[in-house]
Amino acid sequence: MEGRAAPRPPLDLYVILDRAASGGRDLVALAGAVLGAGVRWIQLRDKEATTRGLTTLAREMGARVRAAGGVFVVNDRLDVALAVGADGVHLGQDDLPAAEGRRLAPGLVLGVSTHSLEQARRAQADGADYLALGSIFPTGSKASFELVGLEALRLVRPHVTVPLVAIGGITVDRVPSVLAAGADAVAVISAIGLAGDPAAATAAFLQAIRQARRPAAPPEHMAR
Repeated sequence: MEGRAAPRPPLDLYVILDRAASGGRDLVALAGAVLGAGVRWIQLRDKEATTRGLTTLAREMGARVRAAGGVFVVNDRLDVALAVGADGVHLGQDDLPAAEGRRLAPGLVLGVSTHSLEQARRAQADGADYLALGSIFPTGSKASFELVGLEALRLVRPHVTVPLVAIGGITVDRVPSVLAAGADAVAVISAIGLAGDPAAATAAFLQAIRQARRPAAPPEHMAR
């Protein structure tokens, strides 16, 4: 008799480790640093790597993430995600269609990048487990980003039920406004990958998310 799959950790801070946005750091060591600071959702994104190189890196990083009880997602490459036993794959609008990804890998976590309400609705209907929506703010992590702003979060939120992950130019100071606009989680790339101390930056983001989610204290006269 097979045991039940372990529950996934909460989706709050989603760290995307991208070789182009990490200042030349060792990505496996960087994964260890953010895991040690409390992150449990990590995506590997390396658009310049060869298939062999990406597979080797993904296998090593995935082992590190799973040992910490985290969720390991591979960007774009469903073949690599399946080859290394990743927990999930993340697909963009120009990648394999989400419906095909879901058909080919029904057991994987499926994330989809979206930039509009129409795309978000379609991705959810195609079987996405979470939606990344952005770019919320201008970002240097992607050369050709589509700026959608906080208003896109407010527009999409009432129409989808899967977790909504805000991405693009999110700093610690912007976390409260992003969550207030309807995001369930925030994704960060260079804000951690290029930080002087990635572990400290990770801890600061997690603290900002916890504080933004904390219920507001009642007025003093109501607390008596």
